[in-house]
Amino acid sequence: MTTLIRGRSVLTSGPAGALRDAAVRVDGGTIAEVGPWERLMSAHPEAEVVGDGTGVVLPGLVNAHGHFSEALVTGMGESLTLFEWIQHLVAPVGPHLTRRMAEVGTLLRGAEMLASGVTTVNDLFVCSPHPEAPVTPGVVDGLERLGLRGEVAFGAQDRNDPRSVEEIFAEHDALEAAAAGSRRCRFRMGLATVLAQSDALFAASVRRAHESGCRVHTHFHEVREEVVASRQLHGLTTIGYAAREGLFDVEVLAAHCIWLSDADVEILAAHDVRVAHNPIANMILASGVCPVRRLQAAGIPVGIGTDGPGSNDGQDMLEAVKVAALLQKVDRLDPTAMTAPEVLRMATIDGARALGLHDVTGSLEPGKEADVVLLDGRTPALAVTHDPYQAVAYCTTSRAVSDVWIQGERVLVAGRPTRIDLDAVIDEARELAAELVSEAGLRNHPLLFTPETVARPAGA
Repeated sequence: MTTLIRGRSVLTSGPAGALRDAAVRVDGGTIAEVGPWERLMSAHPEAEVVGDGTGVVLPGLVNAHGHFSEALVTGMGESLTLFEWIQHLVAPVGPHLTRRMAEVGTLLRGAEMLASGVTTVNDLFVCSPHPEAPVTPGVVDGLERLGLRGEVAFGAQDRNDPRSVEEIFAEHDALEAAAAGSRRCRFRMGLATVLAQSDALFAASVRRAHESGCRVHTHFHEVREEVVASRQLHGLTTIGYAAREGLFDVEVLAAHCIWLSDADVEILAAHDVRVAHNPIANMILASGVCPVRRLQAAGIPVGIGTDGPGSNDGQDMLEAVKVAALLQKVDRLDPTAMTAPEVLRMATIDGARALGLHDVTGSLEPGKEADVVLLDGRTPALAVTHDPYQAVAYCTTSRAVSDVWIQGERVLVAGRPTRIDLDAVIDEARELAAELVSEAGLRNHPLLFTPETVARPAGA
């Protein structure tokens, strides 16, 4: 079946650049052609047409870093630093996550991402492993039900975990098997952070990555305290230590990378490490500002991530795109520090390049898989569109996302996911979130709740 996705503007993030009054022709699961609307319509009069010619057509957005493990604990701990937030929120929650929570949380937050134009997500699920009942395959269950393309990893750590390396690796094994049996998921070796792993677990993680050739997903230099702690422990920054121990001999996606020396940047560039910039979470936790321009100047691919629902609170990728541009401008006091076309590239083809998926997705080009987003031109945000790049980067919200295709499958229609009952997911998510917060002992935690929040009406 042939489909023509029509827009007043088509922003390809590829060699064709921006096209006016154009369309994307999708045949099966791939992009067959991108070109002028009149020519494509004349050549394919039998095609299904989606779009009235007033909107904007984009490649699917690539969410380069996130944590579905935080899906049920949004809106908590906004006045904490990163280390406090980990201690008081993430650590208590991890042992109580179940496979069902992982699946429902992925459905909930994946639907939120999908509604903001995301077609590919890179997830690092941080939890305590349960050898009898692995947790992380629930992420694959959720992504499969939604139809999202996903890179999936388990954020292994053991500094405060009594489990053996073998027990922790069983969680990796379960997730890798689940990804292998899925249509659109790929497995990555996950490290929560280098400092969160014992020497034994880190050595085993590096060894497994080398032996299997698998890609790695982790965090680096999110806060200054991490760098200081690593120097005290290893005599090197975390990046320097990881390089010395051989972690960068395989493909690595590093989230954050804020507190970098010139030597750190040189190491990242020399080892082809890719970076995921997470502007909103970095601002909420007051972590700092990623030096995006320094990284790009060194030839390092930089994508954009929402980060987790517990540190960002929302999973709206279009919001992350806007903030990514604004944060660079205000940090450098320069309105040219990040332009609309540049930030859109970061959210599409650069994000795909950071994940090693640039031959598959990230731009609208013939032969690539048909990951396509249609923004509705009849919404207030896009009613007046002088510059389509600026309209997408600064004016558009998720309310303008009308339709989304992944590998040619229309998984969002009129802003609603086609493959799940979203209302039922929301109902179950509420129940599981209440259960999780209660089991983790967070219901009335003084650092997470204000007195006004914990006050309950009589009889409630």
